[in-house]
Amino acid sequence: MSFGLGHGRALDVTGVGRSQQDLPPPEAGRLGPAWFFPQRPDAPFELEIGSGKGTFLLQEAPAHPDVNYLGIEWAGEFYRYAADRIRRAGIPNVRMLYADASEFVRCWLADASCSVVHLYFSDPWPKARHHKRRVVQDASLVEFHRVLRPGGELRLVTDHDALWAWYGERIAAAGHLFDAVPFERPASAASGEVVGTNFERKYRREGRPFHAVTLRRRPASA
Repeated sequence: MSFGLGHGRALDVTGVGRSQQDLPPPEAGRLGPAWFFPQRPDAPFELEIGSGKGTFLLQEAPAHPDVNYLGIEWAGEFYRYAADRIRRAGIPNVRMLYADASEFVRCWLADASCSVVHLYFSDPWPKARHHKRRVVQDASLVEFHRVLRPGGELRLVTDHDALWAWYGERIAAAGHLFDAVPFERPASAASGEVVGTNFERKYRREGRPFHAVTLRRRPASA
């Protein structure tokens, strides 16, 4: 299915976009920020899972030029559209990856490499038989704990009540890994917004409620 996001214009990901096929095999070793940002490998590194049209990254990255951002998107047209927008905007501290985010985190991402993981308006997969496809799982929270630096954060926002309940159950079971703390809206969000993604703006017009929480990484058990 094509969403016609480019409106007939070719979408160019040059210099911004990479594909899962470009990654070295997992057995070659885990990847840190240096693989995506070789010129500034020691800068703080933040990951956005499900970047959609790239709106959050386009707003947030220019406000924090000292931070490197990697957006991951599985829908090919959205990935190309977001990468093209970032390229045309000339934002140097963002890269896009066309990949399965859960698989990338589990198989490729290096330990203690991320300062923040952003997960906003993730697909709720409402049917019970599809719940295993939700990003937040007991096992994935273990992986997020592994890839986050000490004190790093997993930031969650959703409009979906059932997914929010699911989050609550997983968070309760992961109390030894994370402390749940209030979500602080980014400064790049417009007045009255939680984060300011395209999905949020669409859902706000529909009158949906929003739920948000930040999970702060606890130290590993001795």
